[in-house]
Amino acid sequence: MKLEDKVYALIKALKLFDYKIACTDHLWEIIFPDKKNKWHYMHVVKYHDIYYLSLIDKDVCSIESMLNQYAKYTASTFPYNMDPDILWNHLLPAALRWLNIVSKNWIKANKQVQENYPLNYRYGFVPSIFVSASLTDMYSINTALGKSKTKKFIQIVESDYFHNEQNITRKSMTANDFFDYCKIAYIAGQRRDDHVDKPLSGREMYQHYADGRDEGLLQIDPNSPQEFSDWLDSKHPKRTMGGHPWEIKRGGNTTHISLYVSRPTYGGGFKITLAGTALGRLKETICMFLALYEAKIPIAIADPDNIRKRLLGQDNIGLIPCYESLHRGNQLFHEEYAVFDVLYFDDLGRYKTRIKPFITWLPLPILKPKPS
Repeated sequence: MKLEDKVYALIKALKLFDYKIACTDHLWEIIFPDKKNKWHYMHVVKYHDIYYLSLIDKDVCSIESMLNQYAKYTASTFPYNMDPDILWNHLLPAALRWLNIVSKNWIKANKQVQENYPLNYRYGFVPSIFVSASLTDMYSINTALGKSKTKKFIQIVESDYFHNEQNITRKSMTANDFFDYCKIAYIAGQRRDDHVDKPLSGREMYQHYADGRDEGLLQIDPNSPQEFSDWLDSKHPKRTMGGHPWEIKRGGNTTHISLYVSRPTYGGGFKITLAGTALGRLKETICMFLALYEAKIPIAIADPDNIRKRLLGQDNIGLIPCYESLHRGNQLFHEEYAVFDVLYFDDLGRYKTRIKPFITWLPLPILKPKPS
């Protein structure tokens, strides 16, 4: 049987099954075993009269098809790890066989998926305290930060410091005021591999260590409150766009540290906030905040309540499928799950059995025939 015929057969069979709706698209999710009982995960999306078949757990091109008219790969070249012909010709009949099984007893079939789908292919989360207590070599923000600073930060959060606008906003501000903040932050957040030239002024430090795309901040009158205010509100002629003026320590999209100035939601003035929640930058960010706090100048930090959770081990570690990238993996989880860092189930190593009872697995899709 040709590839096209296998695609058509699967699409025709799917028409008898319930689907989800995303905007105007119809979506079927099929988790199925092949003849060797190896499991696979297929998405079929119908957009108008066109169907798109993809294997979300495989690095292989998708198929585009219009029923009984054509079926083709979505890429003219295949920079993938697998031969698409070999894989699709193997898996399309396996998926069709599974649909036949589900149509006969959908409850039993879905139970089989729940019981046998590999755990290292699933999404879940587990309280971080169980992971840190088991994987003792894993990086710990508490250990890195130290007991004294950890305790101090928790006390500040619990004191309702961040709910008092006077603690996090100032009535007036100049560019030099901002650079003074930067100097304190650079010195306090210095890492072992950093070189911070302490005799430099805050402005000079910003020139040396920040992102460099300052949007004209370095060109305005450094001692003028009015010029800084106009620059912040994009009214100053020197203000450009497209830069990263608040990125005071360089990094990637999720691994830099920002010290940004914004307008408070209510009232006037300037709100100054540190942000650097990536695990590898959180220690620096907290140290910067504590130094600015000790300097008795207004300062906030992004997401203080969740930082407290992380320091107390009240957060969760996300578990993602082995075929997913760990980069930005925490963004795959809803905020309510308090997941800030992720790993693979296999990373638990010999502690899998110990930790597994505490894992909350996210639901797998249910495949069910349409009501007759």
